[in-house]
Amino acid sequence: MSSNKPSIPKGTRDFGPTEMAKRNHIISTIKTQFELFGFSEIQTPSMEHLNVLTGKYGDEGDQLIFKVLNSGDYLKKVDQSQGNLDSKRLLPDISEKGLRYDLTVPFARFVVQNQNNITFPFRRFQIQPVWRADRPQKGRYREFYQCDADIIGTNSIINEVELTQLIHNVFHELNYENFILKVNHRDILFSIAKYVGLESKEIQFATIIDKLDKVPQEKVHNELVELGAEESKLTDYFELTSSNDYADVEVLLTRLNKLLPENKGIKDLTIFFDLLTQVIEKPKVELDFSLARGLSYYTGMIFEVKAKDVNIGSICGGGRYDNLTGVFGLSNISGVGISFGLDRIMDVLEEKNLFPNLLGNEIDVVIGHFDQESLNHGVMVLNSLRLSGIKVFLYPDVVKIKKQMTYANKIAARHTLIIGSEEIAKKRYTLKNMETGDQKEMTISEIISVLKPTQL
Repeated sequence: MSSNKPSIPKGTRDFGPTEMAKRNHIISTIKTQFELFGFSEIQTPSMEHLNVLTGKYGDEGDQLIFKVLNSGDYLKKVDQSQGNLDSKRLLPDISEKGLRYDLTVPFARFVVQNQNNITFPFRRFQIQPVWRADRPQKGRYREFYQCDADIIGTNSIINEVELTQLIHNVFHELNYENFILKVNHRDILFSIAKYVGLESKEIQFATIIDKLDKVPQEKVHNELVELGAEESKLTDYFELTSSNDYADVEVLLTRLNKLLPENKGIKDLTIFFDLLTQVIEKPKVELDFSLARGLSYYTGMIFEVKAKDVNIGSICGGGRYDNLTGVFGLSNISGVGISFGLDRIMDVLEEKNLFPNLLGNEIDVVIGHFDQESLNHGVMVLNSLRLSGIKVFLYPDVVKIKKQMTYANKIAARHTLIIGSEEIAKKRYTLKNMETGDQKEMTISEIISVLKPTQL
């Protein structure tokens, strides 16, 4: 095999016309719901300064940021006399920028920079790619799209309710109903850490708990004991972490309140579930006290959506962050947001065969011809149809008509229109439906009247 064979980096993908039609179907569905809920679109650069990105995702997240080498002689700032430098010491000298890891931190930076030009509460959505230097596997890519909606500048739990409704709407419109939305609260998680004897080790506790859906409970239990947790109190906690549907919420919160009286997280979740029944008749919501979410900037309610019938990671997630803008100089601004994972959602819809049959940018008409004169006449016909909003393609070369029809079949054209000397003389053309085989001789205006409704 030649070493010059073209390839793309692992964890990235090409998308042909069929794949792009499916991706655009998902994006269009999500975007429509974002706009319905009153969110306005923004975009931020692919690159950010490293000091904007680092320190927001935890140590593991920082390791997964793609760093961009300084332009020109990127080694010019390195003191070669120091010998072999480790990567942490070397990095500030050779890289000042990185590819964005998510859309939330750049959004926080955007809010601070534009605080005098936006009105709070500010509702924004953003659909752009992000990059993570992760190990590629099913449902985990190094380049992937996120579709984010955030509300910043308000503490109201109504926002969490709205985002929950938004999640339900999106998956309903995508014709995928077999999902579960898990919710928890960082205050509850951190208070449980203190309850089991791990005060000041809350982050380590959350990191270990986050493994519960991937490794046996016994292993998580042992890791927590090694960290210093009290076994008897861990037992109390694990009794609350098994899957519980929406109907069990009141019982669970009452039981948890006995362990953690006057906890803010319990109060927030109580309000949340009370309000939720007013907007969703049967919420696909599960209270999961083991849900941790890996990102360190979350401070309140956290969300995670799982596909119940496809073996894949979360397809949507998010939560509340109370002071993410504070690191950029704008304190006491609370926000909450969710992020749909376009690539994983596409994998789910693909596996469950849920994409609409007539999807994409199929050509309405391919114009074929018998000779150069017919080809030249076809330019006029092409223009007339295109001006009427009909998607049309004129075969550009004088070749056998069979080859032109084979082409029309391969690109899934809905109709063909053949031009010869007789058609030119009569100004009537045979329009053939490629699916049914029906064909009829018509004028251009009649053809337009038949095909134009497909554009509505």
